[in-house]
Amino acid sequence: MKNKLLFAFILLFSFSAFAQVKLTPHKISLKNGKSFNLNLPADYEIIPAVEGLKRVRFFAKSPDGRIFVTDMYNLTDNERGAVYILDEFDAKSGKFGKVIPYLTNLKNPNSVQFYTDAKGQDWLYLAETDHLTRRKFTKGEEKPTDTKPQIIATFPDYGLSYKYGGWHLTRTIAFAPNGKLYVSVGSSCNACDEKEKVRATVLEMNPDGSGQKFYAQGLRNAVGLKWIGKSLWATNQGSDHLGLNKPDETFYALKSGADYGWASCYQSNGRIYFDRTPPNELKKPTNRLKSCANVPKSYAFFPAHSSAMGFDYFDATYADATLKDSFLVSLHGSTDKDLAKGYRVVIVRKGAKLQDFISGFLQGKTVHGRPCDIMKLDENSFLLTDDHSGIVYLIRKKS
Repeated sequence: MKNKLLFAFILLFSFSAFAQVKLTPHKISLKNGKSFNLNLPADYEIIPAVEGLKRVRFFAKSPDGRIFVTDMYNLTDNERGAVYILDEFDAKSGKFGKVIPYLTNLKNPNSVQFYTDAKGQDWLYLAETDHLTRRKFTKGEEKPTDTKPQIIATFPDYGLSYKYGGWHLTRTIAFAPNGKLYVSVGSSCNACDEKEKVRATVLEMNPDGSGQKFYAQGLRNAVGLKWIGKSLWATNQGSDHLGLNKPDETFYALKSGADYGWASCYQSNGRIYFDRTPPNELKKPTNRLKSCANVPKSYAFFPAHSSAMGFDYFDATYADATLKDSFLVSLHGSTDKDLAKGYRVVIVRKGAKLQDFISGFLQGKTVHGRPCDIMKLDENSFLLTDDHSGIVYLIRKKS
């Protein structure tokens, strides 16, 4: 009886500890004169730490502790991307004093990462649509001192229905603690039988590009990719031909060798289904898989068309109960803003209802931003990219 009462108390405490977060309006005032409100918990502040960028995407921290961020410029020109260094951070104002263009004229640079090899050499890895390169990195440099990058992997850069190179032009990089390198490659289409096996996968390889193999397959577009703890985590975006409320956008702790079903299978409200509905580009359902019996369910899922992107984890050492033992995930937002899906940052805990942590990026038919990547700085603060307005936000607990 005592054990049952103890369990009930723990359960009640857990639910109260993770009670619904109350959000309050926080005014955002930009240098261009625009102002609007974003909604956050009252005890946090949100500051435009960098303004004036374009399609700013994913973060990485260099071996010398500086913040690097990619910028894909815009949707009409995919050859003008850049990598920037965010420098001279002022803790009092919450702003970066200097933005340094490290690399320019890049092809959809979605992701950059760093790796230090067994000899102590630092390397910078850059993922563009058509290839993955690495170059030696020197601490403190503001331009590459290694001007001859090595191409260690190549990817297809064409596809259906997109004038500038096909669907899903981004490639995302992640490193495991053991030095293995992972790269996500999105599909060329909404739902089809791909000609190239590399599409809709996550690849594993050695840091020099050797030993390449499939780590996971059947992921339509795993844009968010990060090694946390003992797992490679990924957000994945579902197909668009199944209506307004399915399939789920999904979040996985990927398993080596697993097939996540696309385009034969999809998930809706946490359950796996076989897709018997031909999308527009096919006259019959895809036949890649004959059964969905071995397709894993997701760790968590999000509303259809909300476009799950970057994320980070706030572990048990985090002092604030609002975020303790949770993921923060960016929901970039539906391409059709009339659907009003996403456009927020949510708190994710396994088996728990999603909770908003930041909302207000879409107000009526006005888009104030589309959240993309999240980088935890410490137990009280994180950075957030907005690739719609070209802003990097600092969010931190008020002191």
